[in-house]
Amino acid sequence: MKKSVYLLGGLAALALLGGCGWFKGNSTKRENIAQPKALVELVPSLGVKEVWSRGIGKGAGRSGIRVTPALHDGTLYSAGVDGEVTAIDAASGKAQWSRDVKLKLAGGPGVGNGVLVVGGMDGDVLALDIGNGAERWRARVSAEVVAAPAVGPDLVYVRSNDGRVFAFDINDGKQRWVNDRATVPLLSLRGNASPHLAGDLLLNATDAGKVMALRASDGAAAWEQSLATAEGRTEVERLSDVDGDLVIDGDVIYAAAYHGQVVALSLSSGRQVWNRALSSYTNVGVSASQVYAVDDQSQVWALDRTSGASMWKQDALQYRWLSGPAVQGDYVVVGDLEGYVHWLAIGDGKEVARERLSKNAIRATPVVSGDTVYVVDVDGKLAAYRAQL
Repeated sequence: MKKSVYLLGGLAALALLGGCGWFKGNSTKRENIAQPKALVELVPSLGVKEVWSRGIGKGAGRSGIRVTPALHDGTLYSAGVDGEVTAIDAASGKAQWSRDVKLKLAGGPGVGNGVLVVGGMDGDVLALDIGNGAERWRARVSAEVVAAPAVGPDLVYVRSNDGRVFAFDINDGKQRWVNDRATVPLLSLRGNASPHLAGDLLLNATDAGKVMALRASDGAAAWEQSLATAEGRTEVERLSDVDGDLVIDGDVIYAAAYHGQVVALSLSSGRQVWNRALSSYTNVGVSASQVYAVDDQSQVWALDRTSGASMWKQDALQYRWLSGPAVQGDYVVVGDLEGYVHWLAIGDGKEVARERLSKNAIRATPVVSGDTVYVVDVDGKLAAYRAQL
C-alpha cells in the first residue's frame, strides 16, 4: 500500500525528513529544526489591495491536499473538503450557486466544456453542470483523487492516488480507458500533479519522478522522461515525486521534481531541452524569459528560460514553506505558512509587496487573472487582491 508524507505537516513530518536537509543538525529536538526566516519590515513599491474575501467551505487543514480554485470565463469554482462546491463571481466574490455534494473532496475542481469535475477521498468522481451545479454523472476510480481532473472536449481525465489514469466520457461518465503503467513507490509526498491535456496528448507526472505522455484518445504510451532517480538508503531519501502541476508553453513542458531537477522538455518527443539540479515540491512559474522555482528550503529561484542558468535567488523567505509560484506581469507571487502573500520582482527577486490573508498556511498556488490574484488558505478562506501593474 502506498504511504504519503505530508511535507509541511508539522514536527512529526519534519522529523521524518531529518536526513534530507530539513534540519540544521541530526537531532530531532525542536530547537534544531530549521526555523522560518522572520519577515523584515517592508516599504512596498507595488500597490496591492484586497478586493474581497469569503469562505468556501472546509479547507484542507493539515491533510496536505492542495485544492486550488479554477477560474473559467469570469467565474471561480471552488471545492471544500467537506463537499461544498461553489461558483463565485470573480469580480465581486458573490456566490452564483453552491451545492453540497455529500462527499469528502480532495481533488479538483477541473472545469471545461460545460462541466465541473471533482474527486473524492474514497475514489468518487462527480461531474456537475457549471451553470447551476446540477449533477451530470458519478463514477468511481481505484483510490482517492487528490489532483484536479482534466476536462477535454470528449473525455474527462482523472489521476488516482495509486498512479492510475482514467478517462471517462464527458456526457455520461462511462469509463473509456485506464492506464496503470506508472510505478508507485512505497512512500511519496502527499499530493499529485493534475493530468494536463495538450492537444492529442495527456501528460501525467508521477510519484516516481517521471513525466509520461499518453495518447488522449486511448491512453497508450507516447513517451516518458525521468526528472529524478530514487537514490538513498531510506524510503525518505528516495522520495522523487513530481507533485507540482506541469506548465506547457508552445512545444515546451516545464516541470520540477523533489530530489530531482527542474527541466524543460519537448512536448512532441519528451527530449530534454535543458535541466537544472534543484529539488522542488511545487510547480514552476514561467514568464517570457525566465522559469521560477521554489526549492526544498523555500528559496525562490529564477532560471533562464532557454538554458536553465541561474538568474537570481531569493532566500529572504527561506523555510517559510511557500506555495508554488505564479507569475503576474513583472512579478512572482507566492503564499507562505503564516498566511502572507508575497510579490517579488522578476528582475532581481526583491520583495515589492506583501499582504496577509490570514494566520493559516497558503499551500495552493495563487491563481492569476490580469491585475488580480486569487489566494486560498488551508482553512478555506479565499481572497482577491488587485495589483497596480
